[in-house]
Amino acid sequence: MQYRTSRRSLLTATAAAAAAAATGATAHADPRRSAPDPHGQDRRLKKLIGRMSIEEKIGQLFVMRVYGHSATAPDQADIDANLKEIGVRTATELIAKYHVGGIIYFSWAHNTRDPHQIAALSNGIQRAGLAQRTPVPLLIATDQEHGIVCRVGYPAALFPGAMALGAGRSREDVRTVGRISGAELRAIGIRQDYSTDADVNVNPANPVIGVRSFGSEPTAVARLVAAEVQGYQSSQVAATAKHFPGHGDTAVDSHTGIPVITHTREEWERIDAPPFKAAVAAGIDAIMTAHIQFPALDPSNDPATLSRPILTGILREELGYDGVVVTDSLGMQGVRDKYGDDRVPVLALKAGVDQLLNPPDLAAAYNGVLGAVRSGELTEDRLDESILRILRLKDRRALFSSPYVAEGRVSRTVGIRSHLTAADAIAERTTTLLVNTGRLLPLSRRSAGRLLVVGADPASPTGTTGPPTTVLGKELTGLGFTTTVLSTGTAPTADLIKSAVAGAAGKDAVIVGTYDVAAGDAQSKLVAALVASGVPVVQIAIRNPYDIAALPGVRASLATYSWTDVELRAAARVIAGRVGPRGLLPVPVQRVDDPTKVLYPVGHGLTY
Repeated sequence: MQYRTSRRSLLTATAAAAAAAATGATAHADPRRSAPDPHGQDRRLKKLIGRMSIEEKIGQLFVMRVYGHSATAPDQADIDANLKEIGVRTATELIAKYHVGGIIYFSWAHNTRDPHQIAALSNGIQRAGLAQRTPVPLLIATDQEHGIVCRVGYPAALFPGAMALGAGRSREDVRTVGRISGAELRAIGIRQDYSTDADVNVNPANPVIGVRSFGSEPTAVARLVAAEVQGYQSSQVAATAKHFPGHGDTAVDSHTGIPVITHTREEWERIDAPPFKAAVAAGIDAIMTAHIQFPALDPSNDPATLSRPILTGILREELGYDGVVVTDSLGMQGVRDKYGDDRVPVLALKAGVDQLLNPPDLAAAYNGVLGAVRSGELTEDRLDESILRILRLKDRRALFSSPYVAEGRVSRTVGIRSHLTAADAIAERTTTLLVNTGRLLPLSRRSAGRLLVVGADPASPTGTTGPPTTVLGKELTGLGFTTTVLSTGTAPTADLIKSAVAGAAGKDAVIVGTYDVAAGDAQSKLVAALVASGVPVVQIAIRNPYDIAALPGVRASLATYSWTDVELRAAARVIAGRVGPRGLLPVPVQRVDDPTKVLYPVGHGLTY
């Protein structure tokens, strides 16, 4: 729903007045222009906390999912999902019943259909928050990491992910990604991004981080983490460094199990800590915990999310961090293995957490905290401590002065030409050329103009891009090549492999997109069959850059670090010679037969 100027102005003024009345602040005050007054701010916020009931205080600690594109009128299927999982029909009812302090948007929850819808949903959520007995705006968040984790899709500007940016090695580019992405999120009412990923990915087998990390070198990762924090927060969107104390060396996905990090304390200081220290130094608004065991930091083997030695002893006391600490999703198995859903939030708060993200059973989690307060296990002062941090963040990001967004102005910010142009330019600086035997690349449309494009077509991270083979084929066709496209998937059958080999006959080159290849798997058999056909093969690793180690015989190999359109289009332009490859590996590629030996080191990257 869009409002006329007078209606929108009235909404904004009413919201600002309600929030200002709650805190005693001046409506419309711009915190970026106001003289800092931390003591006065805290006095106002403490008065607001003092007016809250115990139930309202507990609600402020939770950030919850909710199904639907609208705060008041979601589709019936989303109403049914809300009733089943949360016991309410709509976002408005969720806020009225539980007084939650934040909402997290997901594409699978149908929160992010298009920018104008998202803006209207955000405004509806804020209206519900400000209609409470104690009016408090909500902190709306999402995971907009870009690359393979992205909730807001096209027509928003979509950028390369962290490892691609690590290959580009430009702090200015990373800062630009944060600034533009932050501006677009803020325009649709999202004031917190669960990004940047501060994990140092030193394990090629890591199933959950991988290309979400800037790389394997702690110093390089730290530089880029700080730059992204600066970018997002310059656009008045809270950045969130994750996953503390470091999720980069695990072979277990914490969504499905409990990873154990075997680093020593000295290794943690050298490998995992630098990016988080850089985030703290950059003024990060929030830090997200990891559901991992880290025996060298806490021998109890509680997940870090529930560990007081890690969250209070190290993060608060040693690193000097006094911002918001938010859990990773409490629905993940890594935090549910040891304790029940009613105990996890209590133990997290006792460890030093402020925000409890997306519990699987909100009623159990909420009542668990309520019961702990009534029994004296948690004090009201402990709640107040976390709520003050949360309200400081909301105030810092202008939620008390400007809780609503101008729905009619969304298109002036989201997906505008200058943002899309910046995304393309940044992507061109990340594409990494690993192999170029006989200087096969760049291909000439005149002497090598007939191409076959085959490969994996994983689902779009946002549901609004791809499929990869089609994107590559379309871009190469636009660059003057005659292109045939055949999707062979991540596990091509023998018949598909035969079809691909047959399709290669008479072509000047085959472009094959690979996705997390393992030695001897179906994708490697496809590539081997294409190499054996005698047609030159150009391989593109569309996720992890390690694929080349299992693919001997390809004439050229590129890494894009993700399969989103912006990175694939850039790779096509590199193949065609419209731009030269400029990316440098941010992680080492090890040999398949002997992982102790490096095939391509950090910093490797060819050009022409």
